[in-house]
Amino acid sequence: MEEIKEIEKIIYKMRQSLYEIINNEKSLLDIEVIAASQKLDDIINQYNELLDG
Repeated sequence: MEEIKEIEKIIYKMRQSLYEIINNEKSLLDIEVIAASQKLDDIINQYNELLDG
């Protein structure tokens, strides 16, 4: 349960960071936006695996 709470905090912070990057870039296809989105996807997948397992 502790690990789930920690990952939830990380996801929240990563989402906020992604929102900031999106607001600063001109395109959602910018490499920085894509990289941040992919990192967020990875941590969300880990989170879902914890919930399912």
